[in-house]
Formats: sequence, C-alpha cells, structure tokens
Amino acid sequence: MKNHILLIDDEANIRDLLGRFLSGLGYRVTTSGTVSEGLQTARQEQPDLLISDLQLEDGDGLEMIGVLKAEYPDLPVILLTGVLFDREVVDTVLSTKVSCYLEKTSSLAKIKTTVHSLLPLTDQV
Repeated sequence: MKNHILLIDDEANIRDLLGRFLSGLGYRVTTSGTVSEGLQTARQEQPDLLISDLQLEDGDGLEMIGVLKAEYPDLPVILLTGVLFDREVVDTVLSTKVSCYLEKTSSLAKIKTTVHSLLPLTDQV
C-alpha cells in the first residue's frame, strides 16, 4: 500500500504542484486548503506524513499540528512555509512540534529528499 501524505496549504497552486509532484513519486496524496478540512481529513484516515503551511486562512498551522501530534504522536510533520525563521527558533520551538522545517522556496529535489527521509521507500509499492 502506498504511503499517504496529507498536504495542507491555502494556496491552490502550491497544493496542486506539490500534490502532482509527490503523486508522481509514488505517494498517495490528499490535499486540504484549511485547518478544519485538514483536521477532518486526518481523522478520517491517518496520514503517514503531514506537510503543512504555517499561516492558513482559517487558523494557525502550528496549532493544528499540535492537535494532530497529540492524536498521532508518531506522525512525521514537515512545516513548509514562506515565513522565515532563524536557526534558533527552528531548533528551540519548531523542533518540538515538527520533524522538519522547509521554506516554500525549497527546491523540489530538497522536498523529495526530505519526504524520503521521513517515509520508508519500501512501503510505496
């Protein structure tokens, strides 16, 4: 069974681009544009990986991540955001809630490498 990635971003072009890219790598991708939709989707079928933006139309992505991590403590999370943080904030604050922080300007190759590091390749068949 393919690994399931839940991608939450309020920018449709980001959702579409990353959704197609990750699907092309062999993952099953579900996308959501809001916190409420993302929570509902995750609760219907637990994802193997969560990729979320920080600032969403209907709420704070980091708060949503906290809720999902309370429900699914082993859920790996990539925070993919346009908000730039200095290394100290990433190390002291974000690292307690997310597995990885990537800037939206990160290359697709870097996103691919990060996703592969968090999801075992053997489960993608």
